[in-house]
Amino acid sequence: METHQKHIFDFGGFRLDAGKRLLTDGSGATVPLMPKVFDTLVFLVENAGRVVSKDELLSEIWADTIVEENNLTQNISSLRRVLGEKPGEHKFISTIPGKGYKFVATVTRCDPDPRELGDKNTARASSVVDPEGSLGNTSPMVGNPEEQRRTGRSTILIAAFGVLGVALIVPAYLLMFRSPASESVRSVAVLPFANSGQLPDTEYLSDGIAENVINSLSRLTDLRVMSRNSTFRFRENQTDIRSIGTQLDVDAVVTGDVRQIGTDFVINVRLIDARDERQIWGNQYVRSSADIIAAQNEIAQAVAQNLRLKLTPSDAQLLAIRDTENPEAWQLYQRGRFHVFRLTPPEVQKGIGYFQQAIEIDPGYALAYSGIADAYRSLTLSIEMPPVEYLARSKAAAAKAIELNDSLSEGHAALGMTVFWGDWNWQESERLYRRALELNPNNAMAHLFYAHLLSNLGKHTEAAAEMKLARELDPLFPFGNALEGQFMVHAGQTDAGIIQLQRTIELAPNFWMPHLFLSSAYTEKGMYAEAITSARKATELSPAQTVSLAFEGNALARSGDREGAEANVEKLLKLSEERFVPASHIAIIYAGLGERAKALDWLEKAFEQRDPKMAFLKVEPKWNGLRSEPRFIELMRRMNF
Repeated sequence: METHQKHIFDFGGFRLDAGKRLLTDGSGATVPLMPKVFDTLVFLVENAGRVVSKDELLSEIWADTIVEENNLTQNISSLRRVLGEKPGEHKFISTIPGKGYKFVATVTRCDPDPRELGDKNTARASSVVDPEGSLGNTSPMVGNPEEQRRTGRSTILIAAFGVLGVALIVPAYLLMFRSPASESVRSVAVLPFANSGQLPDTEYLSDGIAENVINSLSRLTDLRVMSRNSTFRFRENQTDIRSIGTQLDVDAVVTGDVRQIGTDFVINVRLIDARDERQIWGNQYVRSSADIIAAQNEIAQAVAQNLRLKLTPSDAQLLAIRDTENPEAWQLYQRGRFHVFRLTPPEVQKGIGYFQQAIEIDPGYALAYSGIADAYRSLTLSIEMPPVEYLARSKAAAAKAIELNDSLSEGHAALGMTVFWGDWNWQESERLYRRALELNPNNAMAHLFYAHLLSNLGKHTEAAAEMKLARELDPLFPFGNALEGQFMVHAGQTDAGIIQLQRTIELAPNFWMPHLFLSSAYTEKGMYAEAITSARKATELSPAQTVSLAFEGNALARSGDREGAEANVEKLLKLSEERFVPASHIAIIYAGLGERAKALDWLEKAFEQRDPKMAFLKVEPKWNGLRSEPRFIELMRRMNF
């Protein structure tokens, strides 16, 4: 941006000192702005009342760099936020569709009085700008390098983005306009970083950088850090930070964007107080692909420092942990995470492939082994792959992760889950969950699955307490919310469970699991029509699983529709000729039909299969009619209940 005269402008209770690069509010408090945002404000105010085109702004603010229009849009949004404009309100900046922007507030220009230069706070009004007119001629300011350095305006140009081999330098001046949090911050959410370059097949990079910052911050015991499962729900809309903060119940929010230019990355990061939407800190990091891992540690450290956290030496060490030093392995791991989160069998298998490639490059990459463990467990439980084979793979990968890094919380949690579902070793599972939480109290999944273990053991009060901790870290995670509803039903709190599951459906209407659990709750209430409808909805949303056919069959049987229930048994038997079908699903229908012997026969088969759903044997109300049977009692003993 060209240099300008050192005018001082008053507008709407704010004072803008272009020379000192300072914006203050009515109380005299500094309003922190990132440099390019500040430049945007100066240019708009100097041209108040005139429509300024987007092209004009882009060429003025980013004269030395080629950027996308998205950068300008973000600047405008930041300005509206700090100036206190509400959504749809245009007290200061008006968008002119198809043309650009206009600064519409009345602007008074104040020039320093030469006779009063000894008083830095004295200025005299020299002109009033009519927002419907245009600002008079303003001569450009001649830059003074020495003065620029004194005021923090020294600029380090970022050049040659498209030229390989040229080192890119972080603009150090971006660090000058930061203001630590005005009061202690104890909770933070890192939102998904925008993929500013919009290059195909690169979203995993911006996701990975944000997630790594989450992982680093989550290691700090005095900071509550939101899980990505909740924060990434705000991928498409991050305009109302205050609302996001309220929904996640956090004090501060981290936003950012990532642009890949050749082998280099430009990462913009902002730390915003969610209580008043003031920007606490911001910075830009320009790094080569070889330095991308280090950049993420730097970001986490800067966020922690600007939250005014009292970091111990051990905290500093935790923030500096790197799961791998190899950037290529890191990128492959992030690709794997990206695909696994899509939760379809082909995508999960693709994710496993990327994890394996990462390990080939870095055999000591413990987190990649943990990713493989989680992926195979997901295939077993959600998509119903053969448990003996797939849970064995999960267990081996989780054990390898711990062998490589015994301080990896994710590894202990992954092994705990596998021991829970595959070995039915409740004590060992609990030990592993506790170890995972000792290493990282912010591990929301460890809290959630520990609650799952406690619920399945019938320790419902303890499960509810642990679930509360999981919810505080991951309030918008549909899977966690659905499980909480299921835990309530298993605890005999059916009405509360129905309310919780209905809320979950409002949160994620197309997620099959709350519909499934709602079917179970309705069955226990004798609301069979509703139970059947809910089970069929679960099947519609997720045809890959078969448990919804079992729940539907149980509801049909208990409603008196024997023919319908038997038809579902036949469906499951036919499917079992083509793929793995848990034997417990057929047992559920026979239990509904009152055919105890057949139900117990199929439960025996489920035990032989190592069917993970046997982990529900103690609390699933569908087995209540079998609990006095000697064979069932023996099964309970063999299941370690």
